[in-house]
Amino acid sequence: PHGGAPLASRGQPAGVFERRYSLAPTSDGGMEEHILSLVKKIVPPLSGHKHKGQDGRIGIIGGCQDYTGAPYFAAISALKVGADLSHVFCTKDAAAVIKSYSPELIVHPVLDSPNAVEEIEKWLPRLHSLVVGPGLGREDFLLKTAKVIEKSKARDIPIVIDADGLWLVTKQPSVIQGYQKGIITPNFMEFTRLDTFHGVLQLSETMGNITVLLKGEKDLIADGSTVVTCSTEGSGRRCGGQGDLLSGSAGVLAHWAHTASQAGLITGVNPSMVAAMGASSLTRQCNKQAFQQHGRSTTTSDMIHEIGPVFKNLFER
Repeated sequence: PHGGAPLASRGQPAGVFERRYSLAPTSDGGMEEHILSLVKKIVPPLSGHKHKGQDGRIGIIGGCQDYTGAPYFAAISALKVGADLSHVFCTKDAAAVIKSYSPELIVHPVLDSPNAVEEIEKWLPRLHSLVVGPGLGREDFLLKTAKVIEKSKARDIPIVIDADGLWLVTKQPSVIQGYQKGIITPNFMEFTRLDTFHGVLQLSETMGNITVLLKGEKDLIADGSTVVTCSTEGSGRRCGGQGDLLSGSAGVLAHWAHTASQAGLITGVNPSMVAAMGASSLTRQCNKQAFQQHGRSTTTSDMIHEIGPVFKNLFER
């Protein structure tokens, strides 16, 4: 794709996609285990010598009148994983609602202001990564977030794009194409809008070797050269919001992974792949443990309560 052309039409027969999807090359379990072992290396040690914000200041762009839960789930998940501060950039009518969910979040009611890009841009020097899309909606004025993404790329910070942010990518693929610190996290339907004919590896290649995390029965993670399967067991419960838990987690882990890579703590593996695998495994295990307690009534809030013990078990033993 070039410029603002959509990546794919919606007219391709589903059967063609399913055949290609099922034939996507995947790595063996050894690669999965290796990458999960690297997640442990990127987790910054806790220390009394650190200052607030040093372990991660994460920005979430999303939240409008109709969708206030998604940015909250992403932002609170980032905090629960270990970020020090979570900023939510939302519309004015969503701000009070999101603030009421949690006093821990820093909420900026700027998305629908005439100078939204400038308002967000002044915070970018303080942010370590950006998550774009949870509860963003599809109003035309929200598409100005494309300019924010460009500003963030200029600052070389990791960017995770999910949910309605992926709709923006189908309209303007160049907004994230080729950005090596970019991660997109489509589910099955979002994937078909991005690419209805090829597999996950081909989509990553087409998008300039950015990291693609395709959510499904088993998550597939590709970076243009390889595909790795996250086979961590989840559950049959698919409640709304668990993708926001994943994107918020990925935002934190992407910051940690690229920082660790620059310090030489991890080598030979794309840091974005490490972040995506960590977020995928964490989310799936949170889903499993919440389901064991709550069964069919499991919600994303139940999963968020599991982040602490699951993270410790997976990455701090």
